[in-house]
Amino acid sequence: MASLSLVPLIFVLLFVGCSGRALYPLPSRRNDRNRQPLQTFRPYNIAHRGSNGEIPEETSAAYMRAIEEGADFIETDILASKDGVLICFHDVTLDDTTDIAKHKEFFDRKRTYDVQGDNITGYFTVDFTLEELKSLRVKQRYPFRDQQHNGKYSIITFEEFISIALDAPRVVGIYPEIKNPMLINQHVKWSGGKKFEDKFVEILNKYGYKGSYLSKQWLKRPAFIQSFAPTSLTYISNQTDLPKIFLIDDVTIPTQDTNQSYWEITSDNYLDFIKEYVVGIGPWKDTLVTSSNNYLETPTDLVARAHARNLQVHPYTFRNENQFLHFNFSQDPYNEYDYWINKIGVDGLFTDFTGSLHHYQEWTSPFSSGEGEDSAYKLLDKILAIISKFRHN
Repeated sequence: MASLSLVPLIFVLLFVGCSGRALYPLPSRRNDRNRQPLQTFRPYNIAHRGSNGEIPEETSAAYMRAIEEGADFIETDILASKDGVLICFHDVTLDDTTDIAKHKEFFDRKRTYDVQGDNITGYFTVDFTLEELKSLRVKQRYPFRDQQHNGKYSIITFEEFISIALDAPRVVGIYPEIKNPMLINQHVKWSGGKKFEDKFVEILNKYGYKGSYLSKQWLKRPAFIQSFAPTSLTYISNQTDLPKIFLIDDVTIPTQDTNQSYWEITSDNYLDFIKEYVVGIGPWKDTLVTSSNNYLETPTDLVARAHARNLQVHPYTFRNENQFLHFNFSQDPYNEYDYWINKIGVDGLFTDFTGSLHHYQEWTSPFSSGEGEDSAYKLLDKILAIISKFRHN
């Protein structure tokens, strides 16, 4: 069927070629034909903290591996150091994914802070300078994953993360999260009364990230901004027109800053409100389709209600291991991808295993060569070559 749809296009190209008029490349390829553009014809493959199913999360190696494996976007969590440098790190404490326990010089840094209403004790990023954080080494979060990369990589900054995306051989988007803004703004102070959110947007602007969703500016340097804190998203709406995603946690967890319940923030009234500030939502997938005894139940109507308001849905987190797969999928992550993409109809997926999702989408691509949009461009190039030869003969 895909080949039949190209017939009208071929006739148009033949007509243009034979008329002797100049034939221009497609807009997305005009500026740099050697750098493949971001694909937008299928759900986005979002590398959750990099390819962290293979390499420790939020490290340069995890992000570079994700790019190699075909990620459309590399996702990261943004926190801050004591001296105000924005870093890529998920937990507000360093205990679980670094070797902080081996550093005797930091033993007196353990603190107890209120984090979203809970007293958490540990080594907090906000109590360490960037230099001190760089002296630590990152380790794999889950013991059942590959441990051979533990201790090899350091914490990276937000700017280093951006550089990885910009240095990619094709256009790769970034998907940073404004993480725990209330905690960061409480413990880290910047000059001029600036807030965490201000510094966050300042760095995005510095590297040319701007433009509304699918605009020419955005397609050049794609980015989604995400947060569980609705006030952060509304606050930065006057500072950047980059598309924003409102993250939604488990039904038992209220919003970070406004203390709203899951039921309130997924109501029709709230979706009508938040759609003025965001282009989509990022819910935990088990709230979209609940389960019982590890079997999926009937899907909720949240995806349908979001789509009715032109909101995208990017659920998290997809993982290959059996303990994360429901029995419905027969221990096959490809079955899970197929279910969420073709039955639930999501617009993007956060995955720990970028390569698996990429392989699934390539094998099920409507283009027979499995190369997606790039395959179509190559076909057009061949047609142009034929036309050019015909004109000169």
